[in-house]
Amino acid sequence: MKKVNRILSGLLSVSLIAALSACGAGTTPTDAGTTAAPGADAETTTTAATTVTTTVPTVEIVTTTFADEEAAAIAAAAENLPDIEMSTNEIKWLAHYDVNPNTAGQPKSPVLQLFEEKYNGTVKWYETTWNTRFDDLSTYVLGGEGLDFFPGDDEANYPKGVVNGMFQSVDQYINLDDPIWDSVRGGMEAVNFGGKHFELVTGVNSRFVLAYNAQTIEDNGLEDPYEQWQNGEWNWDTFKASLLDFVDEENDMHGLDGWYFERGLFCTTGKPMVGAVDGQLVCNINSPEVEKVMNFGYDLWQNGLVLDKSLFSWSTHPEYMGEGKELFYIVGMYDFTQVPEVWPTRIPPEDLRLVPVPCPADQETPYTVTRIDGFSLLKGASNPEGVVAYTYCSILAAEDDAVAAVARRQMQEDYQLTDQVLDMNDTINQIAADNPVVEYAAGSSNDIMQLTTDGGETVGIRAAFHGTDWATTREATADAVTMLVEEVNTNLQAAVAAE
Repeated sequence: MKKVNRILSGLLSVSLIAALSACGAGTTPTDAGTTAAPGADAETTTTAATTVTTTVPTVEIVTTTFADEEAAAIAAAAENLPDIEMSTNEIKWLAHYDVNPNTAGQPKSPVLQLFEEKYNGTVKWYETTWNTRFDDLSTYVLGGEGLDFFPGDDEANYPKGVVNGMFQSVDQYINLDDPIWDSVRGGMEAVNFGGKHFELVTGVNSRFVLAYNAQTIEDNGLEDPYEQWQNGEWNWDTFKASLLDFVDEENDMHGLDGWYFERGLFCTTGKPMVGAVDGQLVCNINSPEVEKVMNFGYDLWQNGLVLDKSLFSWSTHPEYMGEGKELFYIVGMYDFTQVPEVWPTRIPPEDLRLVPVPCPADQETPYTVTRIDGFSLLKGASNPEGVVAYTYCSILAAEDDAVAAVARRQMQEDYQLTDQVLDMNDTINQIAADNPVVEYAAGSSNDIMQLTTDGGETVGIRAAFHGTDWATTREATADAVTMLVEEVNTNLQAAVAAE
């Protein structure tokens, strides 16, 4: 039970928070990783908790407090937190989303309540946007602002933030032999470079799930992917077979959609484009696993099973799922807490289903691209002990059954997510925790990212899913990517030695 609770609470307290907050000038594709949604007027609802709404011009600020029994459970759990001497009760948070209750209807998290209860702590938000977050990070760190922490689950963080001197190692502030780290040790080792740990990890989860409309499956006489998963029959082959049976572009019946569905499928063989072994990066561009998944992606495109965004003004269409016109959508779980204007699936809550992104049929071990949740400790942080304290609150919120139940209630009532959806998400996240597959391409350098994971539909891993055979792409980029990864390794070694 604690393992499941840990996953659920981590999802609520770190990743889903991002989906509810303002990101300044605009929004980014919501499947790209942890992203933010625009602010929206929130509806006032009555739940097991007490809701208070304060109205100011054009904005409704919704502040949700906990029911008495929930507040008592959190208070009891707080007694298990260690005493920590902090320089101040305030910690300074730089992100494109806030962790405090906000104008997008985000309720107060159990994590924040624990932090207030035990440490009388507060989190001051330094607002940025998705597109300017790293520029602002550099400005604040180099300017000596004393900001404390940054979202650790951003896949563009590591090892670039170490090489650029933005993040500091956390080892001097924690004792990794403490049992409190037992549940996240695997994640801590994923951010171990040269023997030093560079993130305060709170959870290990999957970056992507595959969503579908159960009514669409029934209406078209297709095999239910959830039942196939339960029977051990959900894999690339059955996934493709359902797409072949459903897709009819001439009649507006579309197959696979999602901003970055390619990345969701890419790591299902267990090999990221850029991995890490013993604290050093490893380039897998010439591996047979990469060739296998790229050939599969090319086959999907050749059979017309991928939504051609060029025909839709380069946009995705999650609303087609609710309309019965689209079969599968690969997406981050946080999108299910977006406002309808951002994530308009129009799937009735009772019909929403999740399954893992499928793996090859001949593969015994399931893999999913993995997200390491937690916090990056900034160079020059004014209150690192406060960030450690907040991290302990995050871990405890997942480990304590009663506190995790509060998070689950919020997921059900605030976002209308059913037990089936939440339980399946737990299962998918457990796949990630059991066998982490972390992609470091985006976090290695912008050049590597552009040549591999994020260079557009004609470059890198996305090219195969959009009509370019893998042999052509590999020949054009393999030598350059291999050389760039080695350069990053050299710079990383020097940065860790100087840290």
